[in-house]
Amino acid sequence: MDFITLFSLGLVFILILMTAVQTISTRGKKLPPGPTPLPLIGNLHLLGDQPHKSLCRLAKTHGPLMYLRLGFINTVVISSAEMAKEVLQKHDLAFSSRSIPNAIHAHDQFKYSVVWLPVGPRWRSLRKALTANMFSSSRLDSGQKLRCRKVQELVDYCRSGEVVDVGRAAFRTSLNLLSSTIFCKDLTDPFSDSAKEFRDLVWNIMVEAGKPNLVDFFPILGKLDPQGVRRRTTVHFGELLYLFGGLIDERLEKGKSDQNADVMDVLLAAWKENPEEIDRTHIERMCLDLFIAGTDTSSSTVEWAMAEALANPEIMKKAKAELEEIVGKGKVLEEADISRLPYLRCMVKETLRLHPPVPFLIPRRVEDDVDVCGYTVPKNSQVLVNAWAIGRDAGIWENPLEFKPERFVGSEVDVKGRDFELIPFGGGRRICPGLPLAVRMVPMMVGSLLNSFDWKVEEEIIDMEEKFGITLQKARPLLAIPIPLF
Repeated sequence: MDFITLFSLGLVFILILMTAVQTISTRGKKLPPGPTPLPLIGNLHLLGDQPHKSLCRLAKTHGPLMYLRLGFINTVVISSAEMAKEVLQKHDLAFSSRSIPNAIHAHDQFKYSVVWLPVGPRWRSLRKALTANMFSSSRLDSGQKLRCRKVQELVDYCRSGEVVDVGRAAFRTSLNLLSSTIFCKDLTDPFSDSAKEFRDLVWNIMVEAGKPNLVDFFPILGKLDPQGVRRRTTVHFGELLYLFGGLIDERLEKGKSDQNADVMDVLLAAWKENPEEIDRTHIERMCLDLFIAGTDTSSSTVEWAMAEALANPEIMKKAKAELEEIVGKGKVLEEADISRLPYLRCMVKETLRLHPPVPFLIPRRVEDDVDVCGYTVPKNSQVLVNAWAIGRDAGIWENPLEFKPERFVGSEVDVKGRDFELIPFGGGRRICPGLPLAVRMVPMMVGSLLNSFDWKVEEEIIDMEEKFGITLQKARPLLAIPIPLF
């Protein structure tokens, strides 16, 4: 018997043994209802290539608190607002740890990232540094002119009259907004397509981290990395870290920025004052988090909002009428305008309901057994909150598949983590720290694009198919022709 045969038999024996141990560990516990798992693979065969949709369908049979076994990983799926409130509010601390995809082990990112670190002193200090220096009201208020300038550049780019890839143009704007805020410089030419390589790099990371990976379901395969996910993510992370490292070196040599202190100045000063709380590695990894999460999610939401507006001409007409009346036809929005544009805000909420940027939010994990509504969520289970399913729950939303901003007119429901029927940014202590910037930037970009042009598309029906990763993008880019108003 050759070595490969012996190795294969040994591996199968270990897998069977581990399955038996897992079954014994949950015996006697009242687990949430769910589909019967198969030997070894559990319920993996039920996921498909659109897991958010597959698990939504399964929840209609097994309920909003559903248990599955994905390989060796106990998994609990939350699919209703009521259950999301239980997990993200009532049991927030118990569910505050992260389930870390093997891809995030690339460059040990999980050890430094505020996204993946467990709640504790290090996480709190990094989260505080991020919130105070990037997303505080005072910091955001001081950056209003910069954001307005970046949106003006987006509008100027669209004035060519040629076909515009809306998602790509919005990505370039989001990228330069972040880079100008952090480094006081654009990373790409705002009037060309030079951001394509960076966008492809970010999306590749999202795909690798979000795709079903055998190692995540069978941790014993970790060192083998049979699908090469961690290897490819290591390359992608390395390219970004090299870029950020060079920018930090440039700033250290040059000293403070020529303008008012930017985010990098503040972070480098914090490193100098208290190196035990934050160091260069943390700053580089914070940049990695910000540029991956902040560019893709915002630009994707803008693209979905524009796609829905083009697919629903009456809605676009209402939004443009409001913009003309409040702002003036053809003008770029300022942030102060947003509070006076209720229909535009309803459009953005409706986009986030139907197309949440991160369909499962960021997966969580429980450190110990937790009782939820009379059921036991077993220790070390990963927990998926299906925000996509909650946003399409017919028990909450009338005609849930219809894009209808009017459903939010006069409603107090918001996206800030207190209303669990609409949680595109999550909730509890792990709510997305970038929410304050997103709720300013996305309406401004969408409103300015609608108010500056009439838009048309060549296809009769706009394709709304989704491409699954950690984030949810349009499968086919939105290509639209802007027609200047004057």
